[in-house]
Amino acid sequence: MPDHVDAAASAADLPAATVPAIVARLRAAGCVFAEEEARLLLATATTPHELAAMIGRRVAGSPLEYVVGWAEFCGLRIIVGPGVFVPRRRSEFLIDQAVAAVKSRAGTAAAPIVLDLCCGSGAIGLAVATLLSEACGTEDTGRGGVELHAADIDPGATAYARRNLAAAGGQVYEGDLYDPLPAELRGRIDVIVVNAPYVPSDEVGLMPAEARLHEPLVALDGGADGAGIHCRVAAEAPTWLASDGRLLIETSERQAPLTEAAMTAAGLTTSVVSDDDLDTTVVIGRA
Repeated sequence: MPDHVDAAASAADLPAATVPAIVARLRAAGCVFAEEEARLLLATATTPHELAAMIGRRVAGSPLEYVVGWAEFCGLRIIVGPGVFVPRRRSEFLIDQAVAAVKSRAGTAAAPIVLDLCCGSGAIGLAVATLLSEACGTEDTGRGGVELHAADIDPGATAYARRNLAAAGGQVYEGDLYDPLPAELRGRIDVIVVNAPYVPSDEVGLMPAEARLHEPLVALDGGADGAGIHCRVAAEAPTWLASDGRLLIETSERQAPLTEAAMTAAGLTTSVVSDDDLDTTVVIGRA
């Protein structure tokens, strides 16, 4: 950063010659989309000093979303930061399947109840609720649109989820899977969406450095076979789902048979859908 730049000036006012230098630093650090990242950093920083600090964090390996403080997901700006899982584009397939499942349900309630289990930042639940509210002709979730609930065992995750779901009227609970949910939700939930960790424990070390070094292990490690949490989720789902309610779990093609078997054992009617472009699979269980 040139020494003569006024520290009180806006980063957006930096000379164009600065942009190639930022791109060069990012590219040297291994950032594949260096040009796009440079533009985002410039647009986000408010002072040259802040910009320099953000570039330093990114070059050191911190996820871009942590550096700028948000992630774009399904057209929404999701607040994220150190200690919470960053929503991935592949989860858009889970969103689409969940919305379609609610729309296809027999006797769908005027205000469907959505539960985002293992919610992390709350991105998936918020996206589902937003799309359903728009489909119902209202963008007001929680008040005649969609009743949104979310839960996670990680206090860091629930802190972000509360910030993200506040405007939507979503309720966030902290605890192990269904344990913290209010009893009045039993037998009433129209759709449960789950993006629980499904990477086998001994393969976490093979994940990209941005994930394994910065995101919380509890959001990555799916146990010995990658389906441990899925099995627990499926086992209790029938207790919480409404008649004809759906459980949707994002997983991998390899873990899908294990997840489907767990749903079948719980008495759910199952189906498996995949998206090759997004390289993702969703297992659906119907009550």
